[in-house]
Amino acid sequence: MKLIFVPGAACGRKVWLCQSREFPDSEAVSLPGHPEGEPCPSVADYAAWLRDYLRERRYQDVVLAGHSMGGAVAQRHAIDYGDEIKAVILIGTGARLRIRPDLLDYVRDMADGKLEWRDYLEERHRTTVPEVRQEIIDERMQIGPAVMLNDLLACDKFDVMDKIRAIRLPTLVIAGREDELAPVKYADYLANQIKGARKLIVPGAAHWVITEKPREVNRAIADFLAGL
Repeated sequence: MKLIFVPGAACGRKVWLCQSREFPDSEAVSLPGHPEGEPCPSVADYAAWLRDYLRERRYQDVVLAGHSMGGAVAQRHAIDYGDEIKAVILIGTGARLRIRPDLLDYVRDMADGKLEWRDYLEERHRTTVPEVRQEIIDERMQIGPAVMLNDLLACDKFDVMDKIRAIRLPTLVIAGREDELAPVKYADYLANQIKGARKLIVPGAAHWVITEKPREVNRAIADFLAGL
């Protein structure tokens, strides 16, 4: 099996450090524009890019694990190219990802230089475990707020609620109980709509559950992989 981690909006591979260190044969990808190249305009385009990436490397028995927008990419991939992968892990995500207008306006101001990107990142990652916090912030500084805006707009258009039942793969759904961006009801919907899906709600964690409660997340991933 090849475990592939897909990062969320304006994140790079280092956002998965807590997981990639635990699963040494895994790979965390950097999506286009994160920071190299140009970002894709839609979740479907990111999924198509990922398909090409996996095919070029001839990976077999791929398990896609995606967080937030990365979870949307994993869903789209499972719907469009499900016969090419083995399983999916969906973390802090939903079948529809509407973005609050005030958040979009805030990110636009950062992209225009009216607000500080680093201040935003410092606040967003204040609950990240200290051993990876600075590395994640430094990488995201390179990616920048313009990519964040692009990705949030892509998320805002993402909606597979009428297609999610087409996923016929082993699926693990994980959410932080205090997640406000992708609340628990999103995880409930995914788990209820995808036949046979397993679900874990992590107490004391919010949207960054992968870096807030990495032990719990890693244990759930390991148990899921062991059952495949």
